[in-house]
Amino acid sequence: MILKEVVIYTDGACSGNPGPGGWAAVLMYKGHIKEISGAEPETTNNRMELTAVIRALEMLKEPCKVQCYSDSAYLVNCFRERWYIGWQQNGWKNSKGKPVENQDLWIRLLELMDIHEVTYIKVKGHSDNEWNNRCDALAREAIQSLNN
Repeated sequence: MILKEVVIYTDGACSGNPGPGGWAAVLMYKGHIKEISGAEPETTNNRMELTAVIRALEMLKEPCKVQCYSDSAYLVNCFRERWYIGWQQNGWKNSKGKPVENQDLWIRLLELMDIHEVTYIKVKGHSDNEWNNRCDALAREAIQSLNN
């Protein structure tokens, strides 16, 4: 089966860490662009980074081949360095024997990755990447919406 190829840019933001947070994603497929975002009143930046990818993948209606661009080393390195394999083998404990932070989100993300072929690509945050900057703006707007 030939999978549809989708490009996703994601970002998370937090005003304080923890504090009010926002997430955003831009999904692209054959010239179509969809922007999504949301916020939580009390969260962390890492939770928002993971939530952005999860919400984007949940938007896909069928299995897809996805290139996911993120400025989050936390997210990208987990898959580049395959941290999640050790976490799973160790009962969701990290290398120090402590529970993995954001386990609920990592588990959900891995469930979605069983459906989609996802490649993670690290981009430099707050630089000249148009779509990363757009996600950052959307995530920050989502935080502001909590105050309205």
